[in-house]
Amino acid sequence: MIGFAQKAAYFAALYAASAAAGWGFMALGLPLPWMLGPLLLAAAVYISGLGRLKVPLRTRPFGQMTVAAQVGLTFTPAAFASLLDLAPMIVGLALVSGVLASLVAVALARCTDMRLAQAFVSTFPTSPVEAAVIAERFGIATAPVVLAQTLRIAMIVFLIPISIYLIDGIPDRSATGMPQGFSLGHLTLGALAIGGALLFRLLRLANPFFLGPLAASAAVAAFGVTLPSLPPLVMALAQIALGTWLGSTFRRELFTSGNGHILATSLAALTLLMLISGAALTMAYLGGYDWEALVLGSAPGGVTEMALTAKFLGTEVALVTAIQLVRIFLFIPNLPWIVHLIARSEARRNA
Repeated sequence: MIGFAQKAAYFAALYAASAAAGWGFMALGLPLPWMLGPLLLAAAVYISGLGRLKVPLRTRPFGQMTVAAQVGLTFTPAAFASLLDLAPMIVGLALVSGVLASLVAVALARCTDMRLAQAFVSTFPTSPVEAAVIAERFGIATAPVVLAQTLRIAMIVFLIPISIYLIDGIPDRSATGMPQGFSLGHLTLGALAIGGALLFRLLRLANPFFLGPLAASAAVAAFGVTLPSLPPLVMALAQIALGTWLGSTFRRELFTSGNGHILATSLAALTLLMLISGAALTMAYLGGYDWEALVLGSAPGGVTEMALTAKFLGTEVALVTAIQLVRIFLFIPNLPWIVHLIARSEARRNA
């Protein structure tokens, strides 16, 4: 039995190492250093077997709430008006990504011995936790599903910002300085984030620790109230929390119980990313939109991670977040009954 002092020392060392990895990534000029550095460090620790304690899931809400509150500030009245004008494109891109994800799932099932229901849950963009809950409900092995979803998110978090770096060059970060301490505006923003998260959790809405703070700060910004951005130190701590948690989900047992589908699901995730990015680039070219915003918005990764990437790269954060949220609200509530229909169809066919 591990005592409290040992746990505290373990997590203190883990987060210190994650922070050092983030600083190293920043010194090397790599994109999104405070999240990608900890992600890579934690993944190495847990895959190697050195990580003995599971990083608590409750550490993720701090990162989500911080990022969401910051992202919500970009939803100014002008940004909202622009998003309303772009609504047909945003919905269309979300629908295209859903169709492409379904096609990749069918191809994955046909190329392996995987059931279509399992391939669908493994491929369709959602969170690993939500995918595991759906898989368990329909008698699907959860470990391969969690591995597939985590691989997809981690792959996209790494590949998307690095690819944009290589194409567009390193963005100018010289204006990113440390504000002189905290202000009443920061406390107001923090209170909005906590209040929004608690309200969404009370209402049992999906992803309350991101959508609640996002809705609260966006509502204030939409009414023209100007609140200060969070200090870089706070944003760095939030990214360290997110990256460390995501990296720690790559536990050795996930790979040993993956039923030999690791390569297939990795290729499926890469194929889905390429197809959706291609669709986004095509739409950007035909419509004259910002291609970076459309690629980040349509990327089948987590909305928190893509919003962070957009902010770091200086892309239209509101547009990226809007595209991601439309896909979430269109498909995530409908995913369980879609999987139910697929599973029932497979059961009838096997019978």
